[in-house]
Amino acid sequence: MTELDQRRLALADELAVLLRAAGMSGRKLAHAAGWQPSKVSRILTGKQSVTDADIATWCRLTSAPDTEAKRLRATLRSIRADEARWTRQTAAGHRTVQEDMASLEQRARTIRQFDLALVPGLLQTADYAAAVFRSLADVRDTPRDTDQAVRVRMLRQSVLYDSSKTITLLTSEFALRHAIGDRDVMAGQLDRLIALEGLRSVHFGIVPLNSVLPVPALHGFCILDDEQVIVETMHDEASTHDPADIALYNRVADALWTAAVTGEEARHIIQRSAQTLRELD
Repeated sequence: MTELDQRRLALADELAVLLRAAGMSGRKLAHAAGWQPSKVSRILTGKQSVTDADIATWCRLTSAPDTEAKRLRATLRSIRADEARWTRQTAAGHRTVQEDMASLEQRARTIRQFDLALVPGLLQTADYAAAVFRSLADVRDTPRDTDQAVRVRMLRQSVLYDSSKTITLLTSEFALRHAIGDRDVMAGQLDRLIALEGLRSVHFGIVPLNSVLPVPALHGFCILDDEQVIVETMHDEASTHDPADIALYNRVADALWTAAVTGEEARHIIQRSAQTLRELD
C-alpha cells in the first residue's frame, strides 16, 4: 500500500468517526444526501474517491463543527495535489494519462479548450504529439512510452467525428509560430489544421499575436460539460468541479474568443506561419 493509499484510508476513517458520532447509519446518510447507499460504503472502504462536495455534504449531515469540515477538506486538497503531480501520474509513462482523458472526452457532450503554447491535443498529428511526449518525459524525468501514448492520443481524436458533440478549440498564433519537433513535423501539423474545415462538430479559432487581450492568457484549460475544468501546469494537473470555478473559466474563454479569428482569417494565419517556416530553410 502506498503512502497516498494510506492517507485516503485515513480520511475515510475520519468520515466513519463522524458517522458514528452522529448516530447515523450509512444508509440513512445516503438517503439524506440523495446518494445510492453503495456510495457511502465505497467511500468508507476507500473504493471510491471522495470529492470536496461529498465532504461538505457529509459534514453538514453529521453536524460536524465547521473547523472539522475545513480540516477534512484541506486534507482532501492535499491528497488531490499529490495525486495530480505528473511524477505520480506518469510514473509508468504518458499512456495512462491519455487513456484517462480519452474516457472523459468520450463521456462529455461539450468540450471547450484553450491552449496557449501548443496545438490542442485533439488536433495534433502523430509526429507532433510524439515530439511533445518525448520532451515532457525528458524534462519531467518520467518513463518514455511515446509510441503507446501517441497511439492513445490518436484514438482520442475519434470524438472529433461524433456529430452529437460540440467541440470548441482555441489556440494562439504563438503556438503556430514556435515549432515543436523539427520543421517537417511542424509543417505537417500546420497542414493538419488547414484540413479542419470539414469537421462540422469542431469550432476552431486562433488568437492572433497582435491581438489586444481582454484577459491575460496565463495558461491553457479544458472545460467538460460545464461540470469540470482541467488545468495542466508543468508539475501537475489541477481539476475542479466547483461551479464558481467553472463559471470563471467560461468567462475567460468567452473573453479570449472575442479576440480570436476563425475561418478564412484563421487559415491565413496558418498559411502565414507555414510560409515563415519555409523561409527559415
